[in-house]
Amino acid sequence: MQPDERDPAYLWDMLSAVNEVRQIVGDMSLEQFQSDLVVMRATQRCLEIIGEAVRRVSEPLRLSHPEIPWSEIIGQRAR
Repeated sequence: MQPDERDPAYLWDMLSAVNEVRQIVGDMSLEQFQSDLVVMRATQRCLEIIGEAVRRVSEPLRLSHPEIPWSEIIGQRAR
């Protein structure tokens, strides 16, 4: 399988992780979020998944969407 043939799977992983964060965090305030270690760790894991998926997206796809800050998203994994 060519790398660009895997792009839909990586995009799906990103979308799924974003939706998980939305479900986990919901309407929490910042204070509620910061006081809930489980929610913070779950969110952190989703950001890692997003960063890894973005890192694996093919170069042609990244180049075709220069409006997306690909390297910044990848960098979120370590923060």
